[in-house]
Amino acid sequence: MSNEIVTTLKQGPMRPFQILAVTICIVINMLDGFDVLVVSFTAPIISEEWGLEPQAIGILLSSGLFGMAAGSLFLAPLADYIGRRNLILWCLSIISIGMLASAFTNSVLQLSIMRIFTGLGIGGMLASITTMTAEYSSDRREGFNISLVQSGYPIGATIGGTIAAFLIISLGWRSVFIFGAICSAVMIPVVYRFLPESVEYLLDRKPKSALAQVNLILIKLGKPLLQKLPDTSQSEHGRMSVFALTNSNLRTRTLLIWSGFFMVMLSFYFVLSWTPTLLSEAGLRVEQGISGAVLMNIGGVLGGTSLGFLTTKYPAHYLTVYYMLACAIFMTIFGWIEASLGLMLFIGFVIGFFVFGSMIGLYSLAPALYPVRIRNTGMGWAIGIGRLGAILGPSAAGYLLSRGWSGADCFIAFSVPLLIAMLAVLALSHQSESITIHSST
Repeated sequence: MSNEIVTTLKQGPMRPFQILAVTICIVINMLDGFDVLVVSFTAPIISEEWGLEPQAIGILLSSGLFGMAAGSLFLAPLADYIGRRNLILWCLSIISIGMLASAFTNSVLQLSIMRIFTGLGIGGMLASITTMTAEYSSDRREGFNISLVQSGYPIGATIGGTIAAFLIISLGWRSVFIFGAICSAVMIPVVYRFLPESVEYLLDRKPKSALAQVNLILIKLGKPLLQKLPDTSQSEHGRMSVFALTNSNLRTRTLLIWSGFFMVMLSFYFVLSWTPTLLSEAGLRVEQGISGAVLMNIGGVLGGTSLGFLTTKYPAHYLTVYYMLACAIFMTIFGWIEASLGLMLFIGFVIGFFVFGSMIGLYSLAPALYPVRIRNTGMGWAIGIGRLGAILGPSAAGYLLSRGWSGADCFIAFSVPLLIAMLAVLALSHQSESITIHSST
């Protein structure tokens, strides 16, 4: 019966409650996009008010990413025990508290601590909302829905950046954090009321009230109610060690996908974190610098969704390679040329298109590299290793700027990791004929 329930969810058209579940996951990731980049939007004003050096700004930008890495590695696994929906609720609470407290900080140390705390919640949620999306999507829509959820990140950053520019001018930078706290808090009752728990978690772990929750889902599916939950094999409860990712059969592909995630996130978070500040330092007004970041995120929305759509027609690994190469080329152009405001903003838009597409390409590639029994472990650790690059990128840029590098020099330098990631993806495509790479895997 458990297989029949899952099959019913995966086959045929998606029902309204499935669409609603995926939509909630998209909105949550939109909030993450705003919450992660809120310091990027406010950094120029905070730097001026507190008299910060570039290296201090880099540390501030990286602190939230450090929290995300910790959340991904240490909070996300708790969903296996307390439920994915419950973990999302806890993480939204953490984010709300962290964002509100950030508005009342008065030093780099205080704000960095609050950014780490907020990042714990953001990092802890990603695996759960991705899994929820996969479980409540039909087979035909799964790949595209995952790309929509991931694209929620730049959508949130785009909308949030626009709102942030208005709030900074009208009410000051602290109001941006308060706004983020309110948005996250509003989602708590929405998730509690409308997002069902993971079906597979309920059937496998059988927590208290699992039967009632499964029957509510069966009612929505138009299926007969259960008198008791079906038995599951105890062997399914075992958890594979991370060391299984580096055994003789998987070691090469693991190292390659880790390299890809690390290098792309290194460049990805440099671009997203430093663009408003570097544009402001290049002579643009603060609101123009934020507009550049907003345009970059608009490009990201289009780039991510376009790659998600194209993977239904073409191999994802080749598309990802092309996106990485194009992004490296345009980052180099951005650093080399002295352009007008309009051209700078256009190139920023194009960079956003390809850098977000590159990231979503990796999300499409990673699951197919591992057998089912360790697929979640493989995906989680790939993201975790990538976030080490996310932490290093903004800090490294801050160090380089403090040593006299220009913003243009940094854009050129950070195009190189994308080329390394491109080579890793090319090597992955030749690893094994048994790896079928497509967006719905």
